[in-house]
Amino acid sequence: MVEQLNGRSHGAGNTVSRAGGVDDDRPIDEAEEHNVLGLPWGERIELPGRGKTFFRRVEGPPGAPTVLLLHGWVASGGMNYFNAFDDLSKHFNIVAPDMRGHGRGIRSWRRFRLTDCADDAAALIEHLGCGPVIAVGYSMGGPVAQLLWKRHPELVSGLVLAATGSWLVPGLRQQIVLVGAVSAVAGPLRLTWGLPKSVRKRIPIAPSGSRPSTMQRWASEEMRRHDWRMVTEAGMAVATFDSRRWIRHCDVPTTVLVTTRDRAVSPLEQARTALLIPTAEFVRYDEGHLAPAMVSFGPKLTEACLHTAKRISAPSSADTTEPVDLWLVESD
Repeated sequence: MVEQLNGRSHGAGNTVSRAGGVDDDRPIDEAEEHNVLGLPWGERIELPGRGKTFFRRVEGPPGAPTVLLLHGWVASGGMNYFNAFDDLSKHFNIVAPDMRGHGRGIRSWRRFRLTDCADDAAALIEHLGCGPVIAVGYSMGGPVAQLLWKRHPELVSGLVLAATGSWLVPGLRQQIVLVGAVSAVAGPLRLTWGLPKSVRKRIPIAPSGSRPSTMQRWASEEMRRHDWRMVTEAGMAVATFDSRRWIRHCDVPTTVLVTTRDRAVSPLEQARTALLIPTAEFVRYDEGHLAPAMVSFGPKLTEACLHTAKRISAPSSADTTEPVDLWLVESD
């Protein structure tokens, strides 16, 4: 069962407005998300046996392939891709779900697992009948996209892996430190369910001393929708993810969009993922991990998606893969 919000769809050509709009303190409703911020309308859907979730959908040109946009940790589909919907919709149909515990995604007492997110995505694709898709994963969305290909290969025609990799937290020592810190927080949250207000207040949404813009207020509301117990467990899942033993068998066209100034996910680890995947192509993006906030994000992500789409439609004998040069992404 699908519930369409406001009964309309977001078409190509709409733009995100960060300036004007609503300037009071009341919650931003879904009409304002679309009319003021330029976000696609959202839909709520019950996935049988899995739970109720939320996704945004954009119709592209007739006959266009579909990209499934999988967001990063502590984000939502709208937060991660608000700067990319318009550019992508000129070439693709778009489905952008909120993943488990994030935004308006599925809620569950079950411990957060990336495999569940991949299976949720597969259930959504099958329900909408939009597969096979190009699975686009940003940061945490990268492991989910890889798992979607591994567990449901018939639903994935290609991959775009951005600001992510096959091993996001390299080194046993770093993993132990991060998992230990996350576990210390996740334990109490399994009982209290929400993040303490004292912690939430430390999340920077607007510059100190300034009135938040409509976009900043909306982002704050999106983060307040998170189930912080699940989000914290998601951080632990990302810290222990490692696909190096099996992603080398990936057989679909893949583009790795390397954020070369990234301090959250090592650019070298991103590039090494491109080396692991025999069907991978490399695209350089000279921004950091917060690249989705940049106006350039939409065109660059679209470029990466078109790289993958071009190779899907190319004859199987054609080799369009570009060599990966690790010197291009050496840290400064």
